[in-house]
Amino acid sequence: MDILNVQGLKKSFGKMEAVKGVSFAVKKGESFSLLGPNGAGKSTTINMITGLYPPASGSIQIAGVDVVKHPKQAQKSIGVVPQEIALYETLSARENLKFWGRMYDLSGKALEKAVDEVLEIIGLSDRAKDKVNTFSGGMKRRVNIGAAILHKPEVLIMDEPTVGIDPQSRNHILNTVKSLNQNGMTIIYTSHYMEEVEYLCERIGIIDHGELIACGTLRELRETIGDRSRINISLENERPFHIEAASLIDNLVLKEDVVMKDRLLTVFHKEPQSILSELIQLITKNGTKVTSVEIVEPNLESVFLHLTGRSLRD
Repeated sequence: MDILNVQGLKKSFGKMEAVKGVSFAVKKGESFSLLGPNGAGKSTTINMITGLYPPASGSIQIAGVDVVKHPKQAQKSIGVVPQEIALYETLSARENLKFWGRMYDLSGKALEKAVDEVLEIIGLSDRAKDKVNTFSGGMKRRVNIGAAILHKPEVLIMDEPTVGIDPQSRNHILNTVKSLNQNGMTIIYTSHYMEEVEYLCERIGIIDHGELIACGTLRELRETIGDRSRINISLENERPFHIEAASLIDNLVLKEDVVMKDRLLTVFHKEPQSILSELIQLITKNGTKVTSVEIVEPNLESVFLHLTGRSLRD
């Protein structure tokens, strides 16, 4: 059963098309990621799903409710962790959670119980009475997550929740999200951190320039590049080799398996060791010095590079 169904979403800001016909569905209890670089359209898509932006066209249904027609009803099923921290700095963690709990119509003993449970989940029971302005960025994000799950939503939507935080808080957040999903909560997670997505998510939608260019499980996405590793070769200078790169490498691999970006040459191959020596000889004979060589096993970065011709962090 699909708990989220998105069809043909479009959104523009002036002449800029931020989202261009994005469609995907998420099953109840699934963990799903929108993976893409900054500016790819992830946040705009999330803002339409949560009802913050009306789509120019397309449809969104959450738990069978049309978000555009019945936003208030749809929003009861979701918890949202925005990219920006949404807390009252001069209130304590407990006071912040109680405030947001009231926004979800919680009160009395039910509210107190929910706050206690959430403080335990986010690992801040011992700091409950401390003001948020004394917290690190990572601790604030944990309170933000706590505010989003007070009402036990069916779907938790998280937009880049680990940007700019310390490693300890990041690990705590990832483990918390993993646990929530294992206990039945559907997770929608946007990120440009591949390792987070690989750890958390069953299915992944790769978004770039406002378009969903691939969608599937990690295994399915890896199959788009077969079992090919990538050879990353850093060059001292780009131009002499760049001009003749395609014709020189033609004898070793297909043109579509070669990506040249600035001074980094990337070649996809099933058996990288078998062509590495000849590849370096071709480069050096062409008057270009190799400064480093790296062989990377197939991963999401390889998939993204193969599909877009650029690194996820470009």
